[in-house]
Amino acid sequence: MNHPETILVLDFGSQYSQLIARRVRELHVYSKIVSWKTPAEEIRAAAPAGIILSGGPASVYQANAPKCDPAIFELGIPVLGICYGLQLMVETLGGEVSHGDAREYGKAIVTSTSASPLFEDVPAETQMWMSHGDKVTRLPEGFKTCAKTDNTEFAAVQDLDRRLFGIQFHPEVVHSPMGPLVIENFCLGICGCSANWTMSDFIERSVAEIRETVGSANVILGLSGGVDSSVAAALIHKAIGDQLTCVFVNNGLLRKDEPERVRELFGGTFKMSLVYVDATDRFLSKLAGVNEPERKRKIIGGEFIQVFSDACANIPDVTFLAQGTTYPDVIESISIDGNPSAVIKSHHNVGGLPAHMKFKLLEPLSRLFKDEVREVGRQLGLPEEMVMRQPFPGPGLAVRCVGEVTPGKLAVLRGADKIIVDEMKKANLYYKIWQTFAVFLPVRSVGVMGDERTYEDAIAIRAVESRDGMTADWVRLPYPLLARISNRIINEVDGVNRVVYDITSKPPGTIEWE
Repeated sequence: MNHPETILVLDFGSQYSQLIARRVRELHVYSKIVSWKTPAEEIRAAAPAGIILSGGPASVYQANAPKCDPAIFELGIPVLGICYGLQLMVETLGGEVSHGDAREYGKAIVTSTSASPLFEDVPAETQMWMSHGDKVTRLPEGFKTCAKTDNTEFAAVQDLDRRLFGIQFHPEVVHSPMGPLVIENFCLGICGCSANWTMSDFIERSVAEIRETVGSANVILGLSGGVDSSVAAALIHKAIGDQLTCVFVNNGLLRKDEPERVRELFGGTFKMSLVYVDATDRFLSKLAGVNEPERKRKIIGGEFIQVFSDACANIPDVTFLAQGTTYPDVIESISIDGNPSAVIKSHHNVGGLPAHMKFKLLEPLSRLFKDEVREVGRQLGLPEEMVMRQPFPGPGLAVRCVGEVTPGKLAVLRGADKIIVDEMKKANLYYKIWQTFAVFLPVRSVGVMGDERTYEDAIAIRAVESRDGMTADWVRLPYPLLARISNRIINEVDGVNRVVYDITSKPPGTIEWE
């Protein structure tokens, strides 16, 4: 898919690279993440409007530090280096970077020292988020400083003649309130982008691309009823109609009444070709005795694909397997081209197919963030209740059931989860936050019910706010609401005598417990 105006983000292994791309997208400018290894000639051929060098965990003076093609700085394309990206630009062009006497982590006041198009309409003193141990100690020829902090003389630098800019702080994170304006000044002001990336444009381009890619072949799609797979189904159905067959697999790890709702909505209301497979026993038998989270995910992913293989046996001319993979799925599953970013967890719908399967992969949403996916769904006519549905993990309740997954634990978890969702909806909060759910904890504790001593399991309530799933903060739910949820779970769900509230943000935790 071609985009006339693109900001390329060169990824040096930062966990924030996706956030940089997301902030650019918020400006209605298309962004694309590429490897730091991308040659300058390849970038020249792509003709981006601008380039952003991400942060990263390495030090530029280390022997194996990732370093971009130096010719990138001679292309005449505006470049913005962030943190490691700044240090790399300075070191590449003849300046110096060394280990700082004092590290700088957290909030810092950045003070402008000279005029810069990067700081247009930004207050002279503003809070930004710092996260670095190294620092620039000497600028290359042609560069001047334009901002500082108490600890960092070169908090922002620029070479206006070559349109090269560098900042030591992270404008992409929520802790930098004026950070989005800095990114806007770079993309719209310095790079001259016209902000014409919209979801209607994406739909039009995607439909044409899907038709061209698929031709007269048939496509099979795993439909979970979640936002991602539902929007993918609607988009592909718009492009090729009855060439798409949706397969809904009941893996036994779904929420209460989920199978009935999905079948009624897509098979009934939307009239899509829907194949229903109840594979509950098959999945749970494979998961018996398994405690390790990553192994559970891999078992579910492998079994999921095998069920697909069986389900499509009677569907003629199936060439493509479609999936609702999104951008956060991709970055959390693999590091790009060997970048030193940490692999957090795998997703069952990312990573390719077994060699014996003949399907080609079709992932029309793989470069969209969650809010973009929702907007595509709205424009395709999906109901708001489905579009705004909270994210649900591909491995289902297995990653919300700590330790071994058993039918008994799942029954407890489903009951608790339904109560949480019911009470959140009654409080008019369910559609206002990112995720709210129950987690089964295999931790027994002593309790008292009536005149009897109990020794039963615990349920954790998890409620987080996020924009795209890359970072998240725990929600301060009202105490009366928490009290109602706790009271109902203990009174209505057999086997639970304790309810706790998870107050961990991401990072350092993940949204799901496993």
